[in-house]
Amino acid sequence: MNSTDDSREGIEKYLKRNPATSFVAECDGVVIGVIMAGHDGRRGYIHHTAVLPTYRNQGIATKLVDCAMSALEREGINKVALVAFKKNDIGNDFWEHIGFTERDDLVYRNKNIHTLNRIDT
Repeated sequence: MNSTDDSREGIEKYLKRNPATSFVAECDGVVIGVIMAGHDGRRGYIHHTAVLPTYRNQGIATKLVDCAMSALEREGINKVALVAFKKNDIGNDFWEHIGFTERDDLVYRNKNIHTLNRIDT
């Protein structure tokens, strides 16, 4: 089976499981930013965050993160984690700037159940 976690069906499934913690930013009816956040009942996770390049550095990503963090807090979540590609300098600078610290005491591991099409940003 060949699939991707970021398929339309995969995102719909994620949003159905996390209906109150993911947000979009719009300008004139066009989506210009998104954040997909959720939790497992204990820990919150930010899975995807993006803002169109022409709308960056205007506080949109920070507002999206604030909305997601507040929504997670309302659901009883006290700590939020995320994974960012090491080479994503812009993203990592942003996360550091808003207070997400890097952990060097963890090893991230995963194993695919099915072959996935990798989308590497």
